[in-house]
Amino acid sequence: MNAPRARVARRPVHGVLLLDKPLGWSSNDALQKVKWLLRAEKAGHTGTLDPLATGVLPLCFGAATKFSQLQLDADKTYEAIARLGIKTSTADAEGEVIEERAVQVTDRDLPEVAARYTGLIRQIPPMHSALKKDGKALYEYARAGIEIEREAREVTIYALEMTLVKAQDPQELVPPAIKMVVQCSKGTYIRTLGEDVGEALGCGAHLSALRRVGTGGFEVTQCVTLEALEAMTEEQRMACLMPVDSLLVKHTVVTLDAENAGRFLSGVRRRGDWADNEQVAVYGPAPVGATGGTPGTPGTGGTGAVAVAKVLLGTAHVKAGELIPGRLLSPLEIEQMIR
Repeated sequence: MNAPRARVARRPVHGVLLLDKPLGWSSNDALQKVKWLLRAEKAGHTGTLDPLATGVLPLCFGAATKFSQLQLDADKTYEAIARLGIKTSTADAEGEVIEERAVQVTDRDLPEVAARYTGLIRQIPPMHSALKKDGKALYEYARAGIEIEREAREVTIYALEMTLVKAQDPQELVPPAIKMVVQCSKGTYIRTLGEDVGEALGCGAHLSALRRVGTGGFEVTQCVTLEALEAMTEEQRMACLMPVDSLLVKHTVVTLDAENAGRFLSGVRRRGDWADNEQVAVYGPAPVGATGGTPGTPGTGGTGAVAVAKVLLGTAHVKAGELIPGRLLSPLEIEQMIR
């Protein structure tokens, strides 16, 4: 008889962990595993990566979950391998083969096709996707053999590089394939792009590999693997966390004094000589009771100490000289972040 599994004592954790999502894992399974490793109370990811895909998956913990939408909306960069000559039911390697065609593609064919799919394009979302219709994901309908009509959506391909995959050894038989490096807007389906490129090349295609190498300014070189996290001590895992405001690096910074910071945290608009701006990160002194630090240690913000000079309060936008609160941190979250 197996002994009952010990219950993990959860704790407040705030920050962003950049995970190199492993092959075969769903984004949510990866999130729950890391949440368990950190013993975090609250967590969320920043957009689904297919189980077939690997690469950058920003995971948000605690206060960082308030700003995860910014990563959902961010531009992405992918590396993909499209196997030519074979179409599948899902446009990737997990589907059934539905068509095979001869491949007669050379390097000279690629630039013209790449140009055709660069810029503003329209895509029909695939049936095997998480897009919802009447509260159900499209892939649920697909598994039931139901085809749902989908409207084409506009997405932007900022850059598309394509090269033929060639064998390292001339004796090696390599299935015809192309490597694609795609810089794109949110909502782009790389499987659909690979399938469309295959059609434009006259032979059809499906994705055999997909890796996200960048999202919203984060790069895969900054990521930690799940295997590495499992081998770490708890302190080492916590050291992998980036601060909450790493999600706000493109925001304009506004710093308030103590009086205005307190009112801002209460959701009250502030007036100032700020220019109109849609993305503002607001800082100020830590609110009373949220100064953290070691009691009696000068400069740490503990009891009898100097208060922390500048902490993140939240986001806002500026219109006609008014700083209008957006997503705000709570005094408790600020206290936990500066301990």
